[in-house]
Amino acid sequence: MSEQKVILYVKEGCPWCEEAEELLRQLHISYERIDVLKDRAAYQRMKKISGQSRAPTMEWGNEILADFGGKELLEFLKRKKLLL
Repeated sequence: MSEQKVILYVKEGCPWCEEAEELLRQLHISYERIDVLKDRAAYQRMKKISGQSRAPTMEWGNEILADFGGKELLEFLKRKKLLL
């Protein structure tokens, strides 16, 4: 199975974004961090792929997890069979 690129769209100062980043770091999951407040094109892409404007939003291959907290991220990772 090839490794899929993980992009995490965040907003600086967002506590849910910080929680998502901490969980990904703890689980040793590599990701690209994009601050959508500093990158207008990335903000537009996040809105287009997720249908909303809230962060964090994660793009994992062709899957999107939008406007989530730690619990939703853990459930997503369990569905991907990355957690037991």
